[in-house]
Amino acid sequence: MKKFTLLLLLSALFVLPLRAGTIVTDSLASRCLGASVPFNVYLPDGFADDADAHYPVVYLLHGLSDSYTAWVEKGHMQVVADELIRSGEACPMVIVMPNAGTPDVHHTPCGYFNVPGWPYGDFFFQELMPSVEAKYRCGGSKGQRAMMGLSMGGGGSVVYCQRHPELFSSCYAMSPWLDEPRGEVGGWNDAIDCLYYTCRSVRENSALDYVSTADEATREQLRSVAWFVDCGDDDFILHLSMDFHLRMKAADIHSELRIRDGIHNWEYWHLSLRWSLPFASRNFR
Repeated sequence: MKKFTLLLLLSALFVLPLRAGTIVTDSLASRCLGASVPFNVYLPDGFADDADAHYPVVYLLHGLSDSYTAWVEKGHMQVVADELIRSGEACPMVIVMPNAGTPDVHHTPCGYFNVPGWPYGDFFFQELMPSVEAKYRCGGSKGQRAMMGLSMGGGGSVVYCQRHPELFSSCYAMSPWLDEPRGEVGGWNDAIDCLYYTCRSVRENSALDYVSTADEATREQLRSVAWFVDCGDDDFILHLSMDFHLRMKAADIHSELRIRDGIHNWEYWHLSLRWSLPFASRNFR
């Protein structure tokens, strides 16, 4: 009888529902961009049960030729976030995945910086951040915000934290696009199209130059952010991460650099996400 009871209890444990967050697709009518901009939001388990609960927020940025759906559909971020929060490796948090492009990089404005006719940086800080944090009860201070992203989004994360260190507690950059010399010429093609302006904006907002030219007051502000750069050993832009780390070291700004086996793909970034969310959690305050 005791064995039977024990088996029933064990069986019940296996059929109990796992705690899981939800993905909400939302949009914001932007005056800056003159368009409705979609985004995804991950809400942790229990979000709807306590209207007074407040959460830290992570802004998770996608790369070139992707959109706000990429982290959910390709990066399986919900599975990763659920597992890390359930295990206690990451704290319950809201994760915002904004839209900054489409697969049609030649005919659609892309990127996280202001380009002609598409002032995305203004939209992010003046419209998206205040709206999202008010609606989803998250963020609100430096100690409750983190930036992270991959490739174009990794570079965007670094630049956002460089220009606004007073707003973010940490930055986790995955295979980041930190500079683009070809942006001075014509990007990755000879046409003056949307991709050209994206590449030029990366050059004009060079994260590498920013570190090298920062005065001591700016360097001191940058030291208030926890920095982590993660790039594959066979990634075609690995040299940018290494250059960034060396410049940060020369400026006496602490930054973690990890070079793992891998290339510029989702297999690499899926594992990066498992490192980045605990990193953000440790630096929330």
